[in-house]
Amino acid sequence: MKTQRCYSCPMARRSVSILLFDGFELLDVFGPAELLSALPDDFALSFLGPSRAPVASAQGVSVNPDRTYEPAAASDILLLPGGAGTRPLVSDEKFLDILREHASRAGIVASVCTGSLVLAAAGLLDGYRATSNKSLFSFVSQHGQNVTWEPRARWVEDRDRWTSSGVAAGMDMTIALIRSLCGDAAAKTAADDSEIEPQLDPSHDPFADLYGL
Repeated sequence: MKTQRCYSCPMARRSVSILLFDGFELLDVFGPAELLSALPDDFALSFLGPSRAPVASAQGVSVNPDRTYEPAAASDILLLPGGAGTRPLVSDEKFLDILREHASRAGIVASVCTGSLVLAAAGLLDGYRATSNKSLFSFVSQHGQNVTWEPRARWVEDRDRWTSSGVAAGMDMTIALIRSLCGDAAAKTAADDSEIEPQLDPSHDPFADLYGL
């Protein structure tokens, strides 16, 4: 059983591990990272890769991880982005095992876009509600066992699992996650720092209509 941390304690700085892989989506990572880094007293970010070598995003920009996947250290929040690189990960048992290990040590497991595809393939959404990118929703929702896939959702929070729709929706989910952990004032600080007006209603999803869901 996971130990519940006292997030009302001012010393409770949460560790956030972001898993990078070849072909990850840039905004899936750096949208949430930008918002979380606006609160350095509340969140400490680490970027994990298969090695310390640069990891290429789907857009061609490479990022230098500051840690490797192994050994799996405990994290308060584990974040998995989406991107074109998620497709081969569905059948990459080595990566899925690494993901399961990290998830078993995390208080919250979150994904952006098709990151939920990989969570589902790893069995980490079994028995949970979840959502994903709407243009790929019919494909993503074929994965996982006993996953309640929500076709109309900007993001979905179900206990210790947070999943979001495509790309920019990850920023809305991150604001909601900050609000859940740190309160309204912290969420406003993060949003104001990036000058965004986040969508606050998780059920507001015009892209479900766009893709006929």
